[in-house]
Amino acid sequence: MEFQARLQELAEEIRQAKDHVQTEEATKNAFVLPFLQAFGYDVFNPTEVVPEFVADVGLKKGEKVDFAIFREGQMVMLIECKHCGSALDPGKCSQLMRYFNTTPSARISILTDGVRYLFFTDADNTPNIMDTRPFMEFDILNPDESLIPELRKLTKSKWDVDAAMSAAADLKYMRAIKSVLSNELQNPSDELVRLCAKRVYTGSLTAKVLEIFTTRVKRAYQQLINEQINERLKSAMVETPQPTATETQPQAGDAALDASGPKIITTEDEIEGYHIVKSILRRTVDPKRIVMRDTQSYCSVLLDDINRKPICRMHFNGKQKYLGLFKADKSEERVPIASVDDIYGFADRLKETVVAYDSAGTGTKA
Repeated sequence: MEFQARLQELAEEIRQAKDHVQTEEATKNAFVLPFLQAFGYDVFNPTEVVPEFVADVGLKKGEKVDFAIFREGQMVMLIECKHCGSALDPGKCSQLMRYFNTTPSARISILTDGVRYLFFTDADNTPNIMDTRPFMEFDILNPDESLIPELRKLTKSKWDVDAAMSAAADLKYMRAIKSVLSNELQNPSDELVRLCAKRVYTGSLTAKVLEIFTTRVKRAYQQLINEQINERLKSAMVETPQPTATETQPQAGDAALDASGPKIITTEDEIEGYHIVKSILRRTVDPKRIVMRDTQSYCSVLLDDINRKPICRMHFNGKQKYLGLFKADKSEERVPIASVDDIYGFADRLKETVVAYDSAGTGTKA
């Protein structure tokens, strides 16, 4: 299985199990070891993955680090685990730091709670002095897909730590810059407000003027981002094939449309639900065959973009969310759900529906 697909499959398992994992040992066994397996490491080979690795460090005798990864007889990666849901404070991983600092062969150290993984190296310091801030942070439940190529460099088959190290500084400072920009978006600093005001205002920058410009800068920043998002959405709509007249006819239960008709708005929950369905079915069917189509009353997820092959319907417009599942006779069963993540609990039903359509081999695109 491809590396990214393995991580996605593990993410599904973690979503379903994380509420039941309450201890550090359970976190290691249920989440961290499968994570190492996804990277291609043999967790049952004591020459490759060593749990409770012991080494005497200075005056500290018999200290243990949760896992040590070995390659060609040399320890290259250290992992310290906390129980799931713990706050990961880099300032409180002194044990991990001591091991890293006294082990010349160590290149990467990781602090994790089984969901979030903080990756450290020695990019800012002299060799073997672990940085106090991670160069990369990966959340397996909310993955940043731009990090997948960097993670792949640390897998057993693609191990290229030098390339990973060369990217470490860029990753670290990109994270820092994004954090700065995010903060500026929420609360523009005096420096940014003064810079913008100087560029567009010719009068004296009194305290009152700067106060007014603070609000203007914040609004302009938000409008700029919204305009860019809208441009991307427009481009996506132009590239997406439009449904035929037959497909766009209102179905039973749809709200009647007048000539001007209210616009259909696809919500963030519907988009997230669509991606969850694709994630569940990615090993059952080619994800490209799974298509979302929104209507006034509900948002459908279809197989092959065919109305006669509904996988599920998301009724998310009211206070109570419902997931519409389909029986063998294609009748819909509405199931109440508390959150979008509850869709994962119906993975088997969704897979059965798709398999049934492919087995029947019925229907052509309307």
